[in-house]
Amino acid sequence: MQQVTSEILTSEDHLRPVLRNLAAGARSLTPTGHGRCWSDKTQAPLGPPSCRKPSRRSPRSSPVSNAPPPPPPLDIVLPLSLALPRAPAGSELTTAAPRKGSMVTMSADTRAGAAAVAVLLFVAVAAAAGVVAAAPRRILVDTDMDTDDVLALLYILKHNRSEFDVKAITINANEWSDAGHAVNHVYDILYMMGRDDIAVGVGGDGGISGAGDIRPNVGGYLPLIDQGMSTAGGCRYRQAIPPGRGGRLDIDTNSGVRRGFLPQGPRGYRPLRQPTAQRVMADTLSAGPTSVLLLGAHTNLALLLMTHPHLRRNVERIYVSGGAVRVAGNLFTATAANPFAEFNFFGDPFAAYQVLHSGVPVTLVPLDATNTVPVTEEFYSEFRRRQSTYEAQYGFQSLDQVLARRRRRSDSHNNTGYYMWDSFAAGVALSSMRHGETNGGGNEFAELEYMNITVVTSNEPYGARDGSNPFFDGRTKPKFGLQEGGVHSGHVQTGIRDAFCLVPGSNRGRCEDGYTTEVSGPEAVQVYVATTAKPNTNKSSLLDKEFCKSFLEVLNLPKNTGRFNISTQFPYYREVLYKPDFRNVSRGKPVIFDMDMSPGDFVSLIYLLKEPREVLDLKGVLINGNGWANSASIDIVYDVLHMMGRDDIPVGLGNTNALGNPTLGCKNSYAIPHGSGGFVDSDTLYGLARSLPRSPRRYMSDNLDHPERRQAHAYDVWQSVRKQLGPGEKITVLTSGPLTNLANISLSDMDASSVIERVYVVGGHIRDSDHDKGNVFTVPSNRYAEFNMFLDPLAAKTVLESRLDITLIPLNVQRKVASFEDVLAALEQRTQHTPESRFVHGLISMLQELQRKQKLYHHMDIFLGEVLGAVYMVQGSDLEPSVEAKAVSIVANTTESTDGQILVRRKSANVLKILYNLNNGVYYNHLANSLVNNKQSAIVGSFEEQKAIWSRPQKQFMADITKDMK
Repeated sequence: MQQVTSEILTSEDHLRPVLRNLAAGARSLTPTGHGRCWSDKTQAPLGPPSCRKPSRRSPRSSPVSNAPPPPPPLDIVLPLSLALPRAPAGSELTTAAPRKGSMVTMSADTRAGAAAVAVLLFVAVAAAAGVVAAAPRRILVDTDMDTDDVLALLYILKHNRSEFDVKAITINANEWSDAGHAVNHVYDILYMMGRDDIAVGVGGDGGISGAGDIRPNVGGYLPLIDQGMSTAGGCRYRQAIPPGRGGRLDIDTNSGVRRGFLPQGPRGYRPLRQPTAQRVMADTLSAGPTSVLLLGAHTNLALLLMTHPHLRRNVERIYVSGGAVRVAGNLFTATAANPFAEFNFFGDPFAAYQVLHSGVPVTLVPLDATNTVPVTEEFYSEFRRRQSTYEAQYGFQSLDQVLARRRRRSDSHNNTGYYMWDSFAAGVALSSMRHGETNGGGNEFAELEYMNITVVTSNEPYGARDGSNPFFDGRTKPKFGLQEGGVHSGHVQTGIRDAFCLVPGSNRGRCEDGYTTEVSGPEAVQVYVATTAKPNTNKSSLLDKEFCKSFLEVLNLPKNTGRFNISTQFPYYREVLYKPDFRNVSRGKPVIFDMDMSPGDFVSLIYLLKEPREVLDLKGVLINGNGWANSASIDIVYDVLHMMGRDDIPVGLGNTNALGNPTLGCKNSYAIPHGSGGFVDSDTLYGLARSLPRSPRRYMSDNLDHPERRQAHAYDVWQSVRKQLGPGEKITVLTSGPLTNLANISLSDMDASSVIERVYVVGGHIRDSDHDKGNVFTVPSNRYAEFNMFLDPLAAKTVLESRLDITLIPLNVQRKVASFEDVLAALEQRTQHTPESRFVHGLISMLQELQRKQKLYHHMDIFLGEVLGAVYMVQGSDLEPSVEAKAVSIVANTTESTDGQILVRRKSANVLKILYNLNNGVYYNHLANSLVNNKQSAIVGSFEEQKAIWSRPQKQFMADITKDMK
């Protein structure tokens, strides 16, 4: 169907809301860029065969003129029956809405008719302007839930819904936060703000085939260039973001503020029930014209536009926070490789290219503008003084924690080192929606101008296949029909230490991936760009920017305010630490449990807490940060300990990187899926973490003002436990995850082996035949490794080839007790139950159900088998075990097809005791008996029980409990 565009134009942007109401079913037309590059082979604009190497006019070498291009005209919004040819009855109208630059030649009669219609419409608008109220702007926010995103979200939600109506929030899951933590963070903010009506989407398990076919519900866990058919994958761009302290760990927990402030509502992540990002986006845009705010990487929206091109017409405008046009980038961890990119664009450059070249009008708020809105000490002080609403309090506490760990002063601006990135972008977006997209300073908060820009997705020389670019390397035809020798065909940055990007003798690299550069020629897209923040109109104010004034005013407005926080939600809320009195109890063997927070590890932890103190004295818990859950899941460990009345047990957090590998990277954790059956489920304990009582203890980030509050490191806990040992006492260690913590302890404390009595290692695979496979299912080339060994092979080699007394509980014997039916039957045969036995039953039942329903959960029995390690450590000979001594060696840091494999040797200095068999029935019965035993049972059984405690006075509650017991 041919595109038709009216030549009747006006620059009266303020008429747009009224026109949108009058033109029922019409598409709001706004200016876009010239020179769009299209492909006839793909689902979205990717670059036509005619696209060649662009003529980049970088401000670094040849600055473009500061004179803005002529302000583009605004197309009048006409009813579809007048503006476009009518679609056949019963068919979907797929004709693209007319855009600036897509004019066609009209006859004189056509022009006269169009002019007449426009005049009539203009008169009708003028007459109705005083009586017809503009419909509220429908808004979709796509966010990575960094701290600045939280501030932006609170600012947006405070505005009147009759003007700005947030319909949906989707999570960008491949940058600053991890999906499971981020989505529950959003749910809790919306619950506080009374906005449970807003749809929330995250993740998805769809993939992209090698041929470029995009399956439904791709989760956006990986950048488009690395997205395959699963959610497991590397961290080409994301490795620029620290996974631990100062990075994703602090964002996932909001530096500890989230759990200490936000209430917890009924919504939360649930496996296979959580709406996906693509589904929520599609539903929201299908419901009507919507403005989209992008506050993270562009993966989600790019996928949506590529798979649902007809929905472009319902995207009124895209407001983007990110990019750096005429200023340096902000990749503080990767400047030596790429000094040009900004984080949101670097997170997925190809996705950003898709969004900017989609034909949908874009307003960009880059570092050029946000650099002019620093958080000054004056703003910080004023924010601290003005906290009259819950959202203002949460915003300030979030910002305060960031500044507490990173505050630094700038002599010139009294700058704290932090900027109002996404919140400022949100302010610019709302002001633009309210006042229009004119090129004359109509925005309250920013100066804007039109620029011709593009996004760099690969580096010159183009067409050189060097193994860095999956779109081209090893293919007879480029993926997505991309053009050979085109702008996407060059070297693609492989990481922050990419040798191609490094410049010898310089700390500034040459790679430009994600650079929003000004260009001329066919690659140029005209984008409305914020260049600087406007000064405060009140010259006497301490706040130097107009937006800073608005931000504090809006967050403290009494309207649309939060209902409560966690402490005011309940009339008798109190934080209580439960610590048992063991003064008159003899102590069993001291034990440290080293876990990676898989679901099986939590069953093991509960089992260990049930054992009598006379048998087992659990001294500490160490957390592996490079296993099946992200480090922020440490809060679930605190909750389990609180439930069981053991707030006395210290918890230490280990490293996020495998031994001998850089802190920034993901070797070999790329093998764990991000989606279903992987991190998103482990980080939420398959949706059950929110049913646990909330502990007063939680992760707290490093705080320069209060160092005593920081989260203890694994080595700190080791040292503390060692100092508590009595004469002749030694520690028994149980590991159920990668051996990173124990290897680091052995290397840091050269005398550690003298106080370790025995180590029980859950993991490894002893190959008895070629048909006896390992379990690293995401790396098909590695047939014989087991995950705990594969995730840190050098640590496994360091520990297993040491002179420690080690008992190995390998995959072979774990599989013999990994029957969901048997363990559930053993629990269900018992007549009495405890809160912890019900919780374990619910978790195991969940894993079994998921395995039956969805092939993505085929590996759930891996976690059930892990529990054997804890039971065998305690029961030993009672399980009628069969143990053999063998000499072994570990394959480490070779290739992914052999890493983590265990080789049995005839002769070696080290010999392991290897558990080969046991009495399964005795094992299941003992596990069930321990869990249902009323001794050392839960103090607070669930979050629901905790809410009941917080809803009644202490005396009344205890009286009710006594009555119930009688």
